[in-house]
Amino acid sequence: MKKRENSITRRKLRSSYASSIISISLVLFLLGLVGLLLLNAQRLSTHLLENLGFSIVLKEEAKEVDIIRLQKNLDTKAYVKSTNYITKEEAARETSEELGEDFIEFLGYNPLPASIVVKFYAEYANTDSIASIEKELQRFDEVEEVMYQESLIQLVNENVRKISLIILAFSGLMFFIAIALVNNTIRMSVYARRFIINTMQLVGATRGFIRKPFLLRSAGQGIYAAIIAILLLVGVIYLIQQEFMEVISFEDIDILGVLFLLVIFLGIVLNWISTFFAINKYLRMKSDDLYY
Repeated sequence: MKKRENSITRRKLRSSYASSIISISLVLFLLGLVGLLLLNAQRLSTHLLENLGFSIVLKEEAKEVDIIRLQKNLDTKAYVKSTNYITKEEAARETSEELGEDFIEFLGYNPLPASIVVKFYAEYANTDSIASIEKELQRFDEVEEVMYQESLIQLVNENVRKISLIILAFSGLMFFIAIALVNNTIRMSVYARRFIINTMQLVGATRGFIRKPFLLRSAGQGIYAAIIAILLLVGVIYLIQQEFMEVISFEDIDILGVLFLLVIFLGIVLNWISTFFAINKYLRMKSDDLYY
């Protein structure tokens, strides 16, 4: 009978230990996602801004050799990330594909001019810089007009700033929620062992002696939970890089290394601190109060 009771108790303890690890790993996974978002916030905004740009509409009489020379000149500029020369024929083909019909056959001629699509580095993708660049480009003889959506660029820059503040506030909120969840999970785990703590006190064990196995166990829990969280994060990163490799991929060893180390650190530290305070509560508690 006693063996059966001991077996049941061990199963309950193992079940409690496993559920604690799973709960903490999900919290760490959530924190890892927030960390991934924070570490890549700058890259996300850069990726977005660097996909903005403008079109340099070229004069009808501009020669091919002069256009290529202009494109090479643009490629040397500090503010230019990339350029793409689109001939009249390519512009007509793209427009026909978008419209779903051959508009040249209807009009009898190709009204579309050749152009160079320019994309900037993120630090130059703002209205002030682009206005200055526009004036510089207007001096080239081959340039007919510089076209860009000023309102769109302003909107994107404003939204990037707002989203950055929202991400920061959201990250702070999630961190406090994570601390509360981990603390609650650990307190429930220690609560299930409160009588063991009291028994050890009754036989004369010191507080440090009682704390030690619990703290070591909590550190182990934190490591196991962090490993599970990291595996989940690897799965999420794998899915993200299939569509957005420019934003995050497994080649970003430095970012991923920092993220995984941060998850392990939080797993150990949050567990250890929560366990320390939870045990202290029951170390100070009288035997009669353990039943409430």
